[in-house]
Formats: sequence, structure tokens, C-alpha cells
Amino acid sequence: MRPVHNTSYRYPHEDLILTLTLMLVFGVIFFTATATVCGSVLFVGAMLIIAYFATSNQHQSLLKTAQKVTPQTHPQLYEMVEECRATLQAEPVQTFVANRNALNAYTFGLTSPKVVVIYSALGDVMDEDEAKFIIGHELGHVRLGHTWLNSLVGGMAGIPSPFMGAILMEAAFLWWNRACEYSADRAGLLACGDVNKAISALVKIGVGLQVSQGMDGELFATHPMIAKRIDELKKWAASAEYGKLVRG
Repeated sequence: MRPVHNTSYRYPHEDLILTLTLMLVFGVIFFTATATVCGSVLFVGAMLIIAYFATSNQHQSLLKTAQKVTPQTHPQLYEMVEECRATLQAEPVQTFVANRNALNAYTFGLTSPKVVVIYSALGDVMDEDEAKFIIGHELGHVRLGHTWLNSLVGGMAGIPSPFMGAILMEAAFLWWNRACEYSADRAGLLACGDVNKAISALVKIGVGLQVSQGMDGELFATHPMIAKRIDELKKWAASAEYGKLVRG
């Protein structure tokens, strides 16, 4: 796959949703500032510091419990990560394999290098192209700035506030989160280059997500329903925009 030098594949309105989310968060903070101390600049700064140390502690925990991916420890996986990173023009990352039975992967980090964590069970059920979709999805979060924004916006959305304010902030943050997942799916498709493989990877990891969402639908879910993600990916794969990105 040829390198993608821009981020035009970002899901439509993702930036608008982020702006609306931030406006809502700051609006709730402003209107409840008389009842709480959470509207101050110092408090927001404290939330940033807490987020920084939380990610730092998470990183240190990984170093103790997971295996870092290097050319020596996981040569094939290391090459796949580097290939996907080159395609998406993402910054260098540290990749870890965590010994977990769940089918999952995630990324985190406020500062560079960001960290990508891949659960070992994925290696048992994914072929190479499906794995590239998963890796590309996580690198898409890095390339599009979701990783540090998630820590920042999520921290602010978690600021204590009156009941309805807390619900509104959480719902808005998760709305933006779901838009980010659509964008990252597009990055995953660009990384693997095969929409059928991308869909099969989504189906495999989607079972656990579907169960965790249960009957509550999407309103308070971090990820869109798997059927919607597949439908959106199919439509984008058939678009002129996708064709232009892959063919130049």
C-alpha cells in the first residue's frame, strides 16, 4: 500500500463533534462553578497532571507484565507494525503483546512515543491481513491525535458535576469516541488494503464488544455497533475518496 501523507480519511464531522463536546464540557463546568471548584483553570491543570501520571503508571505496569515487540522478540509482528506505520505516516510507537485471552488491542499515551497494546489471543485467530487492519486501526488513533485527546477530553468529561451535567458530558465524550472509531477503521483499511479482510477482523473482535454493549445500544458505548462499523467501512471502500487515496 502506498503511503498516505494526509488525514483526509478522517470520519466526517469528527472535528465538529469534538468541538461540540468541548463546548458542552466547558459549559457544564461554567454553569456549575458556583457549586464546585471544578471550573477553575487549576483544576483542569490538575486533571492533566493526573492523566499524565496515570498513563505513565500504565506504561510502567506494561513493562512488567507484557512483552515489548522488537525485531528479536516478535520479528513478524514488528515488521507488520512498521509497514502499517509507514503506510499511515504515523509517528514511532512502542508495541507490547499482553498475554490475554480476549480479542482486543488499544493505544494510549499523552506524550511520545505512544503505546500500542495487542492481546496475544489475536495472534491465534487473525491472519496477516486481518492483523494489519487491527494494527492500522490503533495506529490511526495515534496518527489522528485521538490518543492524547482521549486522555484530555475524557479527564475533563469526568469532572464531578451535578447529575444531569455528568450524564451530558459522558454522553458527549462517548459520541466523539464513536466517531473516532469510524476514522480508525478507515485507517485500518488503508493499512491492510482489503475490505473483506477488514470486515472479517471486525466480525471476530466484534463479538466481545457486542456482548459488552448488551441492550443499551450506543448512547453510553465507546464503540459503534459492529454492524454500523461494517456498513460504514463498506461504503467508504466503494467511494471515490478511498480510490484516490490508494491509487494516487
